[in-house]
Amino acid sequence: MQARALFGIEHPIILAPMAGGPSTPELAAAVSRAGGLGSLGVAYLGPAAIRAEIAKVRALTDRPFAVNLFVPEPRPEPAAPDRARVAEVQKWLAAYRAELGIDEPPLPTPIPFAEQLAEVAAARVPVVSFTFGVPSPEAVRALKASGALVVGTATHVEEARQLAAAGCDAIAAQGAEAGGHRGTFAGRAEDALVGTMALVPAIVDAVKLPVIAAGGIMDGRGILAALALGAVAAQLGTAFLLCDEAGTDPGMRRMVAAAGDTSTTVTRAFTGRAARGIRNRFITEWGAREPAPFPLQHLLTADIRAAARKAGHPELVNLWAGQGVALARAIPAGELVAALAAELAAARRALAD
Repeated sequence: MQARALFGIEHPIILAPMAGGPSTPELAAAVSRAGGLGSLGVAYLGPAAIRAEIAKVRALTDRPFAVNLFVPEPRPEPAAPDRARVAEVQKWLAAYRAELGIDEPPLPTPIPFAEQLAEVAAARVPVVSFTFGVPSPEAVRALKASGALVVGTATHVEEARQLAAAGCDAIAAQGAEAGGHRGTFAGRAEDALVGTMALVPAIVDAVKLPVIAAGGIMDGRGILAALALGAVAAQLGTAFLLCDEAGTDPGMRRMVAAAGDTSTTVTRAFTGRAARGIRNRFITEWGAREPAPFPLQHLLTADIRAAARKAGHPELVNLWAGQGVALARAIPAGELVAALAAELAAARRALAD
């Protein structure tokens, strides 16, 4: 099955859902209007904010788009976080708060996944993707009943098999090169850093579902390579970080523009979950310290990251980006989709000659 038939899009180009800043309704709508599949990352938003973001996309385009959520850990969360562990991490974070001139805030409360899921199902969006785990049978049934295609994220073959067994309609194969959080949920993230070129054909052969290639794809050549490996489409996030419509803050834009092919690393420092981003002072200084587990570490560092963004201080901000970051282009998203499609066509012609 081709991307056009599966998602109703003109080009096999999907915008990665970059929750926490770069993802905006304007960016998602621009990609969809240009013939790709725009995506909204809403994992950090409450139901009202999710409803508002989806409404904004629909006000800007009538083309298909996707919404992404994080599947919570299957084990029950403790009623309250370990106070000693929180105190230890807060002690380490105190110097950064002093530097930024902010006080330690009360610990935020995580947003219930069930409420997020109910809001997305009620919105009847065309595509819903999941990261960090396998959606429950009830979740899959509810979303399919709303008319949505359900996409799961896998970082190795066993995860793809679990997602297929759960009833997902397609698999996003997230290679090690991808920016942002690693989607690994079966085993350790450090053991699942399989490159996109190896991962995509392995998953294509393992499951009888459409596969989306994600990780390190920045231009039409990369899209063609993904299609040649058996993917129906390529998912790009880092490629869109410098687009006008992206919510990428000015400090991060400077870091992205200056980054090279060795600028990124995988870290747990900011959120407690393995994620690929541009190496900066916070990552380096955290060093061998053990962060609190996700999402607790994310909640503990949220005020520092927000204050650092406001101050234009990217050395204390999570700068999620993939290994292809040096190829990012500062142009409007619609122009980028058009350029990617043209490059894909040119690459096909070059191979045919």
